Formats: sequence, structure tokens, C-alpha cells
Amino acid sequence: MTDPTPIREDRECMPYDVVIVGAGPSGLSCAIKLKQLNPEINVCILEKGSEVGAHILSGATIETRGLDELIPDWKDKGAPLKTQAKSDEFLLLSESGATKLPTPPQMHNKGNYIISLGNLCRWLAEQAEELGVEIFAGFAAAEILYDTNNAVIGIATGDMGLDEHGNKTEQTEPGVELHAKQTVFAEGCHGSLTKKLIEKYDLRANSDPQTYGLGIKELWEIKPENHREGHITHTIGWPMDKQTYGGSWIYHMEDNLLSIGFVVGLDYKNPYLSPYEEMQRLKLHPKIKPLLEGSKRISYGARALVEGGFQSLPKLTFNGGLLIGDTAGFLNVPKIKGTHTAMKSGMIAAESIHALLQNNDETAQECVAYTTNIQNSWLWKELKSVRNIRPGFYKGLWRGLINAVFETITFGMAPWTLKNHADHAQLDKADQHKPIDYPKPDGVITFDKLTSVQLSNTNHAEGQPCHLKLKDPSIPIERNLPDYAEPAQRYCPAAVYEIVEENGEKLFRINSQNCVHCKTCDIKDPAQNIDWTVPEGGGGPNYPNM
Repeated sequence: MTDPTPIREDRECMPYDVVIVGAGPSGLSCAIKLKQLNPEINVCILEKGSEVGAHILSGATIETRGLDELIPDWKDKGAPLKTQAKSDEFLLLSESGATKLPTPPQMHNKGNYIISLGNLCRWLAEQAEELGVEIFAGFAAAEILYDTNNAVIGIATGDMGLDEHGNKTEQTEPGVELHAKQTVFAEGCHGSLTKKLIEKYDLRANSDPQTYGLGIKELWEIKPENHREGHITHTIGWPMDKQTYGGSWIYHMEDNLLSIGFVVGLDYKNPYLSPYEEMQRLKLHPKIKPLLEGSKRISYGARALVEGGFQSLPKLTFNGGLLIGDTAGFLNVPKIKGTHTAMKSGMIAAESIHALLQNNDETAQECVAYTTNIQNSWLWKELKSVRNIRPGFYKGLWRGLINAVFETITFGMAPWTLKNHADHAQLDKADQHKPIDYPKPDGVITFDKLTSVQLSNTNHAEGQPCHLKLKDPSIPIERNLPDYAEPAQRYCPAAVYEIVEENGEKLFRINSQNCVHCKTCDIKDPAQNIDWTVPEGGGGPNYPNM
């Protein structure tokens, strides 16, 4: 392609056929498929984590359908899928007991694998690089670039070495512009650039709001006598009340490793609820605590996940680019899986872009075939068939379970589609609820937030501008505190936000160095006052095997 002119004169400019933002399963699959279709296509991936996989967190069990299609000989190539699922268990918890329920068909895991999604992404990155994909880890895409017709022509990385006020220093290095014929946004859940695209192009004009959950995960090395390699447990019920969506997973991995986590729907109403504390008290349940006694917690992390499904899918394309993976919202919530759908969306995007690039047109175009190809795929059919299961829980646990049974036995063929709602608008005022008395951490089974953040290996360079920006600095104290008891203190799983008192005055403090990049603040703040933006590249958690 023709050498482009940078938008900002002080930045270097690099031309590509395709630029992909995010080295998760969808972005890597898109890059690999593009190179499989045409090795001459110039493809690069930008990854804000310090390395591929550093910011990847999932349960995770994987259905290999997407991987089978992308790399059929993945076993021979050493893909890190070591633990095959052997048994499923679905429990309804009360405070002191557990009732075994039939495992829903969508949650059966026969033929699936329990994995570290971060390690799978590291392996996919190796496959991509062998094909000639350029991957730049530690570089955060901070800005969308547009031409004079408002078409996307690429992205720019953030300037490095600014001081805390955003001013240049002697160490300042300008970002780099990467121009492309097509820019693929694979940022994961609630991407910081994607939310700008959705607003600019009104991509939700014909879809419901996206809804989310917050997943909190711990990795434990447990005693051999407690380990059942390949066993999978999911729970619903306690510690959630009957009106709040949530549940846990317990996956027995290889080498006596146990993945345990809890997901809380971010449409919860009680401003005193703390997803982190709910996860901690879950571990005290008599069905779960014995698994962890005498064991060692070795990793911690948290991440928001998309739960809106079919009816919350935005328009997927715009001039010069498109959305894939969790950025678009392709998670199958009832199945509790999104890797296979993310990979499939990346492959379909690659096939659609490949066909478009054959026109040899240098101008930015809209890859409209991508939407059509998605709608003609098994991915679309899969999401449509389960579209009403998650919103069925808006009326409570029992109605949700009854609706889920109905949707399952009718294969999702009901002529209606239930509506989704914006999570931030669901929070009740604080005077409608009482504070929740959570047990104090014991340092053995349960832990405080800061101890957990240390296990996430989170780090941000000191002195840089705060990446958590308040649109109106007065709102936390003047509105959120009296109305909602400032819920940021509790919904954040990393102790980023706190109310402190100095000289008799209450202040809202942001400890941005603790941020694990879960995006919950951007989603749940009732005033929509917090704008999560990317810090300097390489900042954030460094998950070794999550």
C-alpha cells in the first residue's frame, strides 16, 4: 500500500493491510486465518499487555470447534490443551448445604478441555508469528485514526513518558501510528476504543444495551487427595440472594491445580454488594472449603465479561473496520464459553476482509460481507438459540431456572426475544438496603483485596497520567456517596477506589496503580462518570497462567 502521511507530524507512521487491536483468541485467530488465506497480506497485532496472555483471564473450559477449524492438527503442534473434561456437576447452594441439579445440556463438557486461556493465546501467538504476523506486545492502542470522511484508517499508540498531568518530559516518546485498509477491534469485553466507535457510528441503534458480569478467579494448588483431574463443578444460589444473578465454577486442572471463580451479574441492585467479598465468602461454604484447606493460592485476577448475547450484538462494521470476539459480544452465557465463538468470529472476519482486499482499493471501505457471513454461520445460530436464557433471570432465580428449562426443551424457538437493560441503571439507592456484613479475611482461605492484587502481578509505571478519568470530579462525593454510598469502593475488585477523610473533608481517592483492567468501574458507575482508558503499554496485571 502507498506510504501514508501521519495524522500527527511528530509520530512515525507504519502501513499495513490489516491492523488488529488485541492479542486474545479472536484477534489471533483473525491474523492466523488471514495469513492462511494469503501469506502476502501484511498483518500486525497490538497488545497492551506486557506479553501475549498477560491480560487474559478466563475460567476456562474450551469447546474446540473453533480451534479444530483454524488449526486442525493442533494436537500435533503441541497446543496447551492438557486436561480433558471427565465429569460435570451442577449444584444449587444454600448457606449450609448443596442440592445436585441436572446439568443443563448447554453446560455438558464431554469432549471439552480445561485450560489456561492465557497459555492458549501464547501458543496461538507462536503460530501467528510463524506465518509472518507481526505482534507488538506492550503497546496500547490509545487513539483511533480517521480520514476526512470519518472512516477509520488505523490506530495510534499512546505517548510514553508523560508526567502525571499529561505534560511532556525529557523521557517523552511520541506514539506510533499504524495505518491500515481494515482495522479489526478485538479488545475483549468493553474495549476502550470500541466504546468510542459505538458512540461515533451509533452501532447500538438497533440493539439492546450490552450487559455484563464480573468474574473473579483464583488459582490454587490443592492437596492430591482433594484433586479430581477433569472434574467440573458449577454452582448457583448462595451467596447470592434470589434476585441477583451469579454463580461459581470449580475446575480441576492438571498437576493438582484448581481454578475457582465467581461471576456476579453487574445488573445487581444492592449498592452494598461487593463481588470480591462474595467470592471470598463462597470459599467458606462447607462444600467448597474442604477442597482448599491445606492448599496454596497461587494466582488471582478479575475481568468483566459480556452477557447480553444475541440481542445486544451491535452493528459489526463501519467504514474501515469491524468488531470481533468479546468486543462485539459473542459470548455464549448459558454454555459458559466464549473462546470457540471468539475464534470463529475472527476467522469469519479474516475471510471477509480477504475477499474485500482482493479489490485492491486503497480507500477505506465497509466490510459489509462480514455481517452477512456471521449471520450464515453456526455462531449466529448458536447465540440465537440461547438468547432468552440470561435475560430470563432478570425476574429472579426461580423464574430464570423455569425459563431456562423452557428455552432448552424448545431449542430457543420461542417467537419472542427478551430485552436486555443497562447495568449501571439497575442500582438502587443506598437507603433501600442495609450494608452487608462480610466475614473478615482469615489469610488462609479468604484474603483482603490488596493481598490478592499482589498475586496478580499488577504494575503500572509511576508518574504517568491516571488512566481512570472522571468526567466530573465532584460526582463521587456530591452524588454517589449520599445516594449510593459510593459503590466504587465495593464493585472494584482491586481496591482502586476509596473514600478518605483529610482535614475533616471526604475525598474520593483513585489508586490507579492497583487496577487489574477489569473495566467494572466504566460499566457499573451509576452516573457513568468513570472513563477507563489505556495506561502506558505494558501496564496492568501480568497473569502467568490464567
